[in-house]
Amino acid sequence: MTDTRLIGWPLVDLSRAPNGPRDRQLLMGEAVIVTGQRNGWAELRARSDGYPGFVPEAALGRDAPVTHRVSARATHLYPAPDVKTPERALLSLGAQLEVLDETGRFARTRQGFVPRAHLSPLEAPETDPVAVAARLVGTPYLWGGNSALGIDCSGLVQMACLACAIPCPGDSAEQQAALGTPLPETAPLARGDLLFWRGHVAWVVDPDTLLHANAHDMAVAYEPLRDAIARIEAQGDGPVTARKRLRAVA
Repeated sequence: MTDTRLIGWPLVDLSRAPNGPRDRQLLMGEAVIVTGQRNGWAELRARSDGYPGFVPEAALGRDAPVTHRVSARATHLYPAPDVKTPERALLSLGAQLEVLDETGRFARTRQGFVPRAHLSPLEAPETDPVAVAARLVGTPYLWGGNSALGIDCSGLVQMACLACAIPCPGDSAEQQAALGTPLPETAPLARGDLLFWRGHVAWVVDPDTLLHANAHDMAVAYEPLRDAIARIEAQGDGPVTARKRLRAVA
């Protein structure tokens, strides 16, 4: 028996086993397919990419429509449409909510009030994944992270792709297999291309610059492309394994 639910917490680890290590993270409003329950833990898979794991049952909300996503790096959820009220929670870029109506500068949701300027309709996806990823420059590197509080290389790619309505797996190896079309070594790189290594992935900002979440800077950071290629190979992680091009960006 399966049950479709939404994540009700602002952020939750998707663990390999109950009380086990984190593999990925899930954001508020993300749809999941619950396949079992075990001692207060829900076994599930994310509907967006099929990634399996466990979350505390308390993190699950009911299945309900979502209409908007957080398009700012982060926003606050308030109990009233007033910035002077103590916030209830911080929501990351990519969190999803159902907007019920609007009052002044705020959108009313089932969870509370969010500044309208920080939300975008799901029916109007973004067109430049690199611009989405760039909102997270300076975000701390976190293995398995998927939020503005901490993110890793594949999380940065997935978050940017999903904001642009591009289906995207959660792991870099799967992303290399699923995303885009291969580029020959002689083809010039362009904004929005992806470079892959063994266990790593980076966005191409321009022919000379990468943007990636990396453990060298311990953050989402820009890096000269040639420097990154040389550094990653020198540290023992090998050469670039694939160059991929997504659909054209505006």
